[in-house]
Amino acid sequence: MKFFSCRHAIFCVQFFIFCSVLSAQTTASFENLPRQVFSGGQGQFHVQGIAYDKTSGCFYLSFTTSLIKLDGEGRLLGSVEGLTGHLGCLALNPDDGRLYGSIEYKHDEIGTLIENRLGRNNDAQTGFYVAIFDVQRITRPHMDARDVMTTVYISEAVSDYMAEVPCGGRQVKHRFGCSGIDGVAFAPAWGKKSGRNMLYVAYGIYGDTNRTDNDYQVLLAYDVRNWKKYEQPLTPDNLHRSGPRHPKKKYFAYTGNTTYGIQNLAYDAETGKMFAAVYPGKKAEFHNYGLFAFDTRAKAHKEKLKGMSDDTKGLVVPLATDGKQSGETRGWDFKWGATGFCPIGNGLFYISHNGKHDGLHSSTIHLYRWTNDANEPLRLVE
Repeated sequence: MKFFSCRHAIFCVQFFIFCSVLSAQTTASFENLPRQVFSGGQGQFHVQGIAYDKTSGCFYLSFTTSLIKLDGEGRLLGSVEGLTGHLGCLALNPDDGRLYGSIEYKHDEIGTLIENRLGRNNDAQTGFYVAIFDVQRITRPHMDARDVMTTVYISEAVSDYMAEVPCGGRQVKHRFGCSGIDGVAFAPAWGKKSGRNMLYVAYGIYGDTNRTDNDYQVLLAYDVRNWKKYEQPLTPDNLHRSGPRHPKKKYFAYTGNTTYGIQNLAYDAETGKMFAAVYPGKKAEFHNYGLFAFDTRAKAHKEKLKGMSDDTKGLVVPLATDGKQSGETRGWDFKWGATGFCPIGNGLFYISHNGKHDGLHSSTIHLYRWTNDANEPLRLVE
């Protein structure tokens, strides 16, 4: 009995030392996190998304037609240029270490604005892609996208964008109000706490207040482990169509209409929440939050979709139970996040505040802590 007690005591001491060291490492890691990082002026297009690599301490920022890589002091390590479409939300793949982002080539108001500012004409076709960057090769400014980026065609989104459907007794363009794609995030299969990561790609949604079939956020889920066979460089004047014919799953989240859909999609593994930062919608019947969260650990249920002129059904995912309730939706009136929203663990988030510097668009990335308060869900870390 004495022998057992002695060993037990030794184990307790060793465990205490281990926990103390682990706690010190966690504290030190937190203390060393930059509280804010400034991008500097980056051109004529605003920031669209951010990602943070905890291993290297590098930040990645999408400025619509370019990608920049910064260290924790805000020093420029590299940039990727030559994009003439709309590069949006960013997400690091924890399985292969590469950076994934949405990229659109289209000829609506947004696409025409980009072409006019750049002074060029893209392919007359419409193309929506997931861009994949080899971040290890981004080592200097002004790198050509064709040297570090491949792309995969997202045909499901293009099909919905090109479709005409009945709504309220008339034919309207763009099924589900699809304007393209924007938010991207990696998370386990829906309804699972762990397992292989899936890539979730969120639709942009037109903010048409005169139709009723555009009140869902749409998420496409892909298993990207076999995507090497699809990946190709992208030439803006000759858009390829190499990609999976369909997603593994297609999900719908009822939030009410938003202005251009999910701008930034981000998964927090600790809580199981999939955050969706949006530009608030304008329909009077909804509260029009700026931030939503979906519960990825709850099962999706197939049901008839609201507001459709036919019996269209879809897999509907539930909103998280946090936030403020308004009718059938829940969310937060949070000002930031639509131009960059990145969970980094331990209840911490990096969030972009877009602005201008010397007449050029810029971003200041701030460190926030999750509070779970309905009125102030995130608070700046001083």
